[in-house]
Amino acid sequence: MKHFLDKVVVITGGAAGIGAVTVRKFAEEGANVLIWDVSEELGEALASEIQQAEFQKVNVADRANVQSAVNKVIEKYGKIDVLINNAGITQDVTLLKMEEAQWDAVIDINLKGVFNCSQATAKVMAEKRSGVIINTSSIVALYGNFGQTNYVASKSGIIGMTKVWAKELGRKGIRVNAVAPGFIATDMVKTVPEKVINMLKEKTPLGRLGDPNDIANTYLFLASDEASFITGTVISVDGGLVI
Repeated sequence: MKHFLDKVVVITGGAAGIGAVTVRKFAEEGANVLIWDVSEELGEALASEIQQAEFQKVNVADRANVQSAVNKVIEKYGKIDVLINNAGITQDVTLLKMEEAQWDAVIDINLKGVFNCSQATAKVMAEKRSGVIINTSSIVALYGNFGQTNYVASKSGIIGMTKVWAKELGRKGIRVNAVAPGFIATDMVKTVPEKVINMLKEKTPLGRLGDPNDIANTYLFLASDEASFITGTVISVDGGLVI
């Protein structure tokens, strides 16, 4: 049985990494999936492989661009059932060396981008009195991380927005939750020195890095009817790293 048959799912940052794995999972479950990303080549390539997927070049930090993309989805499908705010970037540097442009770039994509997409989409969902918004935070939002003032600020802000929106939108039939991934084996993490990776594995009770499927499966659950009474929560998917 396909649990998302005829559902319309928007996934930001869906062209690669965790986003691409998530696109495939929702499509396998019958959803019509919109891939929102700035990487046109990767997005088009992924969409060409998946019959129910469509790519839209969207810069989530650009409000007009986001609204235009939402309008196109509504023109074609008449609704948006699920929004997964998966897009995010890092520009790591310590506080004393961080430049304003590095702060702004991460906040614009990771925090303002989530606000832009959620506001535009929530208006559509509220009219239908149904919808799910899933935001991507991080375990570093809960515990901090050296050299990531901008990233941690953005991901902590996401947790706060998630709880506010759950309270505001619940009576309009919209659930809002967040996922806080630990260290996941993506291209971003592959740039980390091997000795650091080994150290993280040793600290993790499950003894490994996460797989993108671990995050995608959590998105899938939170978007499903099985999670119909879950809202305003943050699920850590980190192998027990922060215990």
